[in-house]
Amino acid sequence: MEQTSARPVPVAFVVMMATLMSVAAVSIDAMLPALGRIGVDLGSANANQPQLILSAVFGGMAVGQLIAGPVSDAMGRKPLLLWCLLVYLLGAVVCLFANNMGTMLLGRVVQGLGAAGPVVSCISIVRDKFHGREMAKVMSLVMMIFIMAPVLAPALGQGLMLVAHWRIIFGFFVLYGIAVGVWVLISLEETLPLAKRVPWRITTIWHAAKEVLGHQQTRSYAIAMGLVFGSFIGYLVSTQQIFQVQYQIGSVFVVYFGLQALGFGVSSLLNSRLVERLGMRYLVIRGLVAVILTGVLVAALSAFTVVPFTVFLSFGLVSLFCIGLLFGNLNALAMEPMGHIAGTAAAIIAAIANLVSLSVGTLIGQLYNGTLMPVAIGFASMGGAALWLVLRAERTAGAPVAV
Repeated sequence: MEQTSARPVPVAFVVMMATLMSVAAVSIDAMLPALGRIGVDLGSANANQPQLILSAVFGGMAVGQLIAGPVSDAMGRKPLLLWCLLVYLLGAVVCLFANNMGTMLLGRVVQGLGAAGPVVSCISIVRDKFHGREMAKVMSLVMMIFIMAPVLAPALGQGLMLVAHWRIIFGFFVLYGIAVGVWVLISLEETLPLAKRVPWRITTIWHAAKEVLGHQQTRSYAIAMGLVFGSFIGYLVSTQQIFQVQYQIGSVFVVYFGLQALGFGVSSLLNSRLVERLGMRYLVIRGLVAVILTGVLVAALSAFTVVPFTVFLSFGLVSLFCIGLLFGNLNALAMEPMGHIAGTAAAIIAAIANLVSLSVGTLIGQLYNGTLMPVAIGFASMGGAALWLVLRAERTAGAPVAV
């Protein structure tokens, strides 16, 4: 059963968790303005290949989370964070000096491996301290601050490119990783006591994976989260081409994208207030329905006419608003039965979601053909599949469906 609590949440704790989450987000979104130029400089094979610079990070994170979660349960949250930040810095340095697309993608995978630690640790630390609706509320507050990363990061990347070569963005990643590491070293208290740590064993991971995959609710919500996030990745990796090539907005696209991303933050703020009154399931179902209807509408328009820029802008705003409602709640619902193996479960759930989303998002992005059709169909179809999984999980568990 979902729980409620009136305990105050320390602001400094929420800000730190949001910062940890932002390591991956900044590493992705700050690259958006540079994709076209990097593709030209490093000799990309086709116009869609630079999208892989974003997808590579998600791929590294999918693998890294499988490692980071069990290690976090074994050695504690703080040591894991510091080691992962070192890996992240190594990846940024490789990218900084890359002279071909292969080396660039290798460095981005390594960056993703390192960025997995902060994401897994954030979720595990919150799960160590909070439960049920309280956890969902805290995650929503974290996401509300975290959203400033995708809002501001593209503008940051664009600003850096105005004064220097695109490689300076990777220099910024190095400095950012060092700053976060110092903050963690000085300020973060360990939330996993020695008595609750689980020795790192392959059998432990295997049994935890079996438990996660064997639990109908957790499995269904993890896959649903991956499908929803996959549609978002498909949109994200296509963003630069949609804005700058299809609609020829130019460098000002970072402002429009930031406006769309702001919808994500607004929904996270509303979610933190609504989740205690209405419940996570109620919001998830309605958010999915909105994603489906919006995607179908834009796909239908794309089939018969050129979608006006204002319609596209509204489509992105509504879609990201809904994703903001969905992501934290789906993750909290997936984690709800897994408190006894929080770190490992968070890793496995995140890895499932990331592997699904990476496959779906990369496919949608590579299908980009100069229209909104692939992105719109992606939102509609993946939202529909996620809704089916959610309703099936609720019926199987015997819980009343929040309609």
